[in-house]
Amino acid sequence: MVHYDSRAQLPEESEEPSPVNASRASRQTRSCKVCRSRKVKCDRVKPCHACCAHGYPSKCVYETAPDEDLQPITQAEEIRHLRTEIRELTARLNNREQRNQAQRGFAELQELFDSIRSAPLNVVDHLIANIRASRRELDAVSTGLWEGAQGNDGALVPRLSCENVDDEGDDEGYVSNRPGHVDFNRSPSEDSDSSSISSMMCMSAARPMLDIFIERFVDAFSPEVGVKSGQAGALRRAAEIRMFSPILTDAFETVSVAFFGRSIQDKGIEASGFRTYPRVLRSLQEALQDPERSKAESTLVTVILLMAFESVERTTQGSLSAHVQGAVRLIEHRGPENHIYGVEHLLFTELRPYWVGAALVTREPSFLAQEEWKTIPWSAGTTKKDILHHLLDLTVEIPALLSQHDALEAELQSGIMMGAHETAVKQTTLWNSIADLTARFVQWKITWVDNYPDGPPKEVETEPNDQFPTFYCRDLRTGAIIKPTKFAYPNLRLAQTMCLYYSTRLVLSSVDTRPDRVSPAEQYGLGCGICRSLEWYILTAPGNMINRLAFPVRVGWEAFPDGGPERKFMYEVLKLVEKRHALGLWGSAMPELSTRSGSPPKST
Repeated sequence: MVHYDSRAQLPEESEEPSPVNASRASRQTRSCKVCRSRKVKCDRVKPCHACCAHGYPSKCVYETAPDEDLQPITQAEEIRHLRTEIRELTARLNNREQRNQAQRGFAELQELFDSIRSAPLNVVDHLIANIRASRRELDAVSTGLWEGAQGNDGALVPRLSCENVDDEGDDEGYVSNRPGHVDFNRSPSEDSDSSSISSMMCMSAARPMLDIFIERFVDAFSPEVGVKSGQAGALRRAAEIRMFSPILTDAFETVSVAFFGRSIQDKGIEASGFRTYPRVLRSLQEALQDPERSKAESTLVTVILLMAFESVERTTQGSLSAHVQGAVRLIEHRGPENHIYGVEHLLFTELRPYWVGAALVTREPSFLAQEEWKTIPWSAGTTKKDILHHLLDLTVEIPALLSQHDALEAELQSGIMMGAHETAVKQTTLWNSIADLTARFVQWKITWVDNYPDGPPKEVETEPNDQFPTFYCRDLRTGAIIKPTKFAYPNLRLAQTMCLYYSTRLVLSSVDTRPDRVSPAEQYGLGCGICRSLEWYILTAPGNMINRLAFPVRVGWEAFPDGGPERKFMYEVLKLVEKRHALGLWGSAMPELSTRSGSPPKST
């Protein structure tokens, strides 16, 4: 009898793993880093469901072995492909439906022609009367729904007519379902009059319309620019992940609809954006009160979007300032370690001038001056500090000096008796700090501006043009009004940085009472430096990147006396920006951005 060893028929398990074990090993390496650390199930897409549910889609990172070619599915890429496919299929269906309607319309016209040709005279008269009545109704409908409107870029854009929008309507929808309005929630097949041509031309689906509004908003507030222009991709990245968060979706739709309506000067569409604004505010308040959701990136993005909304609408004088200060408190609550990667890092670094400007406005010491906030967000090398951020590292020290100055002035004016020695010590300490920081600003300019790789700013002759107001100032030696040269920059980043440099030097010099302090003539020159930079930046910057100069413009405004040619120039610039870019903030002269002790009255 022959005996077989059953083990001889089996593969050598020590040399090759079984398919089951190999599959398990593969699945383990394909789980994201967050799910592995939390020991929860990962669906192995990017970003995975678990990371999205906890509000951290940008932290979903996969670590694969060097020899492993398996890659997680990228949801954003898949969604883009699906949207492209949906648009193509929708276009094909629309074309087919239009052809079918055209064929039906042609058949009806042929029957009508045959009837007119062969019917008795009284029947023909009746048919013609009905056609003329229907035509008048059709004209009233087709011209009332969509009109050609001139956009800011000169292109002809579709305009939604909403003259009869009910301001007290429900905040759950954008436009009420009434005659004369486009119903975003109704499909063309639900139109009772199937022969109406306007139903063929009207975009009645909500999502395509809202996507158009959001794309227009993103292009304006987050244009695709390079590093030398300062980068502005944070909100664009945030828009790509909005589908993972209901609050973020609502926020994007609200600000986008309001901005679109304002940009084409349609009060009805603009009011539609306001209609959902209370709902977004309620959702944001709930998120801020939740310990975990308050640190989610969707909450931070929502706050930033409402800042953009206020720069467009400026609902009240203090609304923008309240949103900016709220964003700063939220950033402090989240901690520097939550701004190292992803959208959070981009929002912190790209908008860092706003956060520092908010600290200057409050005139109080800021957490941004702490060393951890100057280093940790860049510790992973997500981006590198450039000339602007090195300037901001100095600027964050100014709020504490403003606070010291205000406290000393309050003590002197309160009538409380202080010893001469104590007063001298406090005054000397403040003067020494101001002198040291002023010297470091001067050294920064030598190091970073005078030796800038693309060259420092150039002075060019001012040529009058119809695109931008001409800046005039005074010759301080003679008092005559002159037309100085203007600055031309190699790139937008240097232009923004220099405007911030001029403004921060002005703010610091406002509390400089040293015997060898920055003189009024030097302060006047700093203010003129901002004005001489505005034309190049505003005519060069794409979209609404001009908002990055809002703070320097306000500081420059306060450097000049009322009634002078400098204030007149800046007033014309503010109105120009408001008109071209539909930014209500600029039209108000921005008193909420003042760094003075107490808000100054609104200038006209």
